[in-house]
Amino acid sequence: MKFKSGDMLPTTVMEAVTGEAINLPDAKRLVHLQFRRFVDCPICNTHIAEFRKRAREIEAAGIKEVIVFHSSPKSIRSYQKDVPFRMVGDPNKAFYREFGVESSLGFMSLKALGAGMRGMAHGHFGLRLAGGPLGLPADFLIAPSGRINAVKYGVDAYDQWSVDELLTLAKGVAAEAL
Repeated sequence: MKFKSGDMLPTTVMEAVTGEAINLPDAKRLVHLQFRRFVDCPICNTHIAEFRKRAREIEAAGIKEVIVFHSSPKSIRSYQKDVPFRMVGDPNKAFYREFGVESSLGFMSLKALGAGMRGMAHGHFGLRLAGGPLGLPADFLIAPSGRINAVKYGVDAYDQWSVDELLTLAKGVAAEAL
């Protein structure tokens, strides 16, 4: 089942690779829940690099970042030191199924191939295919009430919200709350 904007998210608990429980929804903050491919994916790492650079802006907007990979928690832990967000390993893709996130040869687009080349230039060669190379991204903006305020299911491996898009969506949620 795919979610759409306005749907209510059932209470979900994920476990970060640090062992921390992540409750969705978060009663105090907006949550940007990102589904990515495997942790060494050069395409995903290009995207996450933009989010890392702008982590303070995201935090200042009241957004809690949660990134799910279809890799094991063990394979993700080496990346945790570089990423200031909560990361979740889902090697069996249970959360992917729960949220309707699909698998595909998502890297077969010019945009995804370009992002992959940039990721490889920064040292992410995608050689550790933990969880496999197939997958598409998805983004969810979840309000403290559990309402999914916005959702995007990617059509290729580099089809997800930018930081600017996320911040604009979050402003819209804040305006609705007034």
